[in-house]
Amino acid sequence: MRRRRRALDGLLAALAFLVLAQGYRLATGEGPGLVPLLAVAAVVGVAGAALAGVFEAVLRKRRV
Repeated sequence: MRRRRRALDGLLAALAFLVLAQGYRLATGEGPGLVPLLAVAAVVGVAGAALAGVFEAVLRKRRV
């Protein structure tokens, strides 16, 4: 169950990054192409999933 929750947190982080990047592209008319954005979104997703696990462990320790 925790693994699924972390994966969903990573997916949410990647999608949030893509929404912000698309908003930037729409507002300024410039920005990187789709492939670099997807590559960065993948990195952001993995980092988001990893950090979700770290923060969960920290919060569990503080509660006890």
